[in-house]
Amino acid sequence: MKPFSWKARLKSFVFSWAGIVTFVTTEHNAWIHFAATIAVVTAGFLFHISPMEWIAICGCITLVWVAEMVNTAIEKIMNHLSPERSDAVKDIKDIASGAVLVAAVFAVITGLIVFIPKL
Repeated sequence: MKPFSWKARLKSFVFSWAGIVTFVTTEHNAWIHFAATIAVVTAGFLFHISPMEWIAICGCITLVWVAEMVNTAIEKIMNHLSPERSDAVKDIKDIASGAVLVAAVFAVITGLIVFIPKL
């Protein structure tokens, strides 16, 4: 095992940031999530939501973004490992995509709970 290095840790953050930039600039679903994030954060400021509501909203935003990034990584891995059509690969990709849907539905329900009383 290599000894601990602050330089190596910093470098890992640079790689992580590059991954986020690649995701946001190349994935169409990221653009949809970005627009939804802007809309929800704007609504949060307009409706003066409470700190606890901000925690719920920020948690949902994070959950959906992370789910979409993991889904994208799984899709890219599977496309790389198995470029030919495969029922097993389709199932893997569908399950990963389903995880994003579950996260998004949870986020919508949370948003309704937070914002409907304010309308």
